[in-house]
Amino acid sequence: MTESPTKDQIFISKLTAIVLANLENEQFGVDEVSRQMGISYSKINRKIKSINNQSLSQFIREIRLKRAMEMLQRGEATVSEIAFRVGFGSSTYFNKCFHDYYGFPPGEVKKREISDPGHEENILTQNTAKRQQKKPIRQAIVFLFPWILLISTFIVITVLFIFYIQGRRQSKAIAKLEKSIAILPFKNDSPNDSTTYFMDGVMEEILNNLQKIKDFRVLSRNSVEQFRNNTTKTTPEIAKKLGVNYVVEGGGQKYGNTFRLRVQLIAGNNEKHLWAESYEQEIKESKDIFNIQSRIAQAIASELKAIIAPEEKQLIEKSATTSLTAYDFYLRGKEEQNKYKQSIPSTRRSLDRANELFKKALDYDSSFARAYSGLAMVYWDKNFWKEYLSKNFMDSVLILTKIALSIDDKLAEAYTTRGRYYDEKGLAEQANEEYDKALNINPNSWEAYYKKGELYGYNDFVKEIFNFQKAASLNRGSELPSILTNISTAFQRAGFKDQCEYYANEALMLDGDSSQYYHILANHELCWGNFEKSLGIALKANELNPDNLHNLCENIAFNYMLLGKYDESLKYYKKYFEKSKAQGVLSIAYMNRIGYAYWKNGYKKEAEYYFDKQIEYCNNAIKLGRKNRNQLFSYYDLACVYAFRGEKEKAYENLRNLNQLRVAPLWLVTFFEHDPLFDSIKNEPEFQQIARDIAAKYQAEHERVRKWLEEQGML
Repeated sequence: MTESPTKDQIFISKLTAIVLANLENEQFGVDEVSRQMGISYSKINRKIKSINNQSLSQFIREIRLKRAMEMLQRGEATVSEIAFRVGFGSSTYFNKCFHDYYGFPPGEVKKREISDPGHEENILTQNTAKRQQKKPIRQAIVFLFPWILLISTFIVITVLFIFYIQGRRQSKAIAKLEKSIAILPFKNDSPNDSTTYFMDGVMEEILNNLQKIKDFRVLSRNSVEQFRNNTTKTTPEIAKKLGVNYVVEGGGQKYGNTFRLRVQLIAGNNEKHLWAESYEQEIKESKDIFNIQSRIAQAIASELKAIIAPEEKQLIEKSATTSLTAYDFYLRGKEEQNKYKQSIPSTRRSLDRANELFKKALDYDSSFARAYSGLAMVYWDKNFWKEYLSKNFMDSVLILTKIALSIDDKLAEAYTTRGRYYDEKGLAEQANEEYDKALNINPNSWEAYYKKGELYGYNDFVKEIFNFQKAASLNRGSELPSILTNISTAFQRAGFKDQCEYYANEALMLDGDSSQYYHILANHELCWGNFEKSLGIALKANELNPDNLHNLCENIAFNYMLLGKYDESLKYYKKYFEKSKAQGVLSIAYMNRIGYAYWKNGYKKEAEYYFDKQIEYCNNAIKLGRKNRNQLFSYYDLACVYAFRGEKEKAYENLRNLNQLRVAPLWLVTFFEHDPLFDSIKNEPEFQQIARDIAAKYQAEHERVRKWLEEQGML
């Protein structure tokens, strides 16, 4: 008797039928599904997440890709034709999605259809079943014994030889396989949670040691936090999700000054245990624990045939402090700092606690470099916007990192923090040097790659994309959607729509944040000059999440302005500034735009106030050498105000400074063409020439990126 389908099965069937009925419509997406199902998008998304652990957009894409596979196997049409038949507006984007899903490009489908010749017959079974005749047992034994002995000896030697060959092959296979590792949060076996920070510290120290080995790709700590309390996924599932070949698991407990620890290295594809070790030791001084952590890292490297350079070995074996108490306070401080990074509630209090704990660590060891580096990062997070326009901006960070590096000049995190300082100060060359120093010590630092990506954001789009992609390969945690969003934006600046939409989709599939996704798409359409479309998408994002990021309000406001709807523009600019203030963000941009919105609504006094503020902020940023000055876009905002006020010479002076840009992003080309603040000079020869220069710089960089993408096989 056939079982009746469940409600979930009926739901999935109905959903599938709707998608298949609209397969060729590339515009058919989550909103259209929602309308046809008669259920809100959020409810559908929650439902399908509970059934298949997918978002709705993932579900739709999977159906499209599976139908594409069927068509390709039947040879119905070319890859490009099939891409359009299953609803992909771009064959490039289809190829990338197909490869990500199946692990090979669509052009190889036919090559991989190898007929299965079937299993060979089991000769041993056949021979055993087909004996020609039986003889008395005793006679057979006497007669066959010498032969049995000879054959047995031969079999043993053969088996040993096979094991030897397999061992060598396995060793070679391990040596060839990418040495990518995820270290899962260590389990705290203590009866209470008071020593969790200690086990986390041990795990992080082993991770830090492995990250120093160039032969490894080691994921960041935050990449694995998602599995801290998740015991349902198998090791192969975790390895696949994180994109690694090996997983390190561990656990133990600390009682008094004694701790127990067990660690194991597991193959990600088949859960084979490659190495394991247990430790139990009384910790009399800090070097005892550093020694164990170093031994574990080197044992894993040895098992995976990794090459450890002498300088890497020296770094791994180095003790960070001679004081056990100082190390304990430091670990507690790091735990609080990580709470802030992971956006755990009460994060401001976490920063305050981290600050006090790092100081306590220094009370016990005044030469503890990592504690100074920790204080530098805490200071940065607490005071960035407070000091942004001050002369002493982040000078305390520079002092603290200098102290840390004077004690230990092999501290990657201190170089990264100092790089951020120079970057924000507008000293791009010095910043890049610091990031490179960090990567020389820790080639697995996703933060250093990420900051380098930001550094190149307005002068080298190839290096920007490359460094963001490196960061994404090392961080599969909560920061990954932001990294993917930055890659998407980088492709937008370079003028590659398919790629920027692809990475926006990837970010959506990870965080399920539809509001943020539509916000990204709205920005992309704005940069391409599609203002009506951009506004519609942005308003959709706002409907999904009224408590959205303040930048979304600015997008809506600017689109309304470009479309000549100034009352709506002013309403959203007011919301933007309210949200900025509530979030503690200093709004040094867009003052000119809200001034224009006030002016067009007849509020001349308010308009002049905001125009004056824009000039004040930009001049301060230029004078103080802030990052905005280094990217030259303060000149754009100043030119807008002066052009609107009719002070043409000042406007051109700033536009000439802006024209010093080596490369130009797509949005700048669009803004030059449509920004209403330039209406008074738009038709003048010098403005038009500068606009052509900017467009030419954009086009040259676009072609350079295109060539690089083709060389990398990404286009």
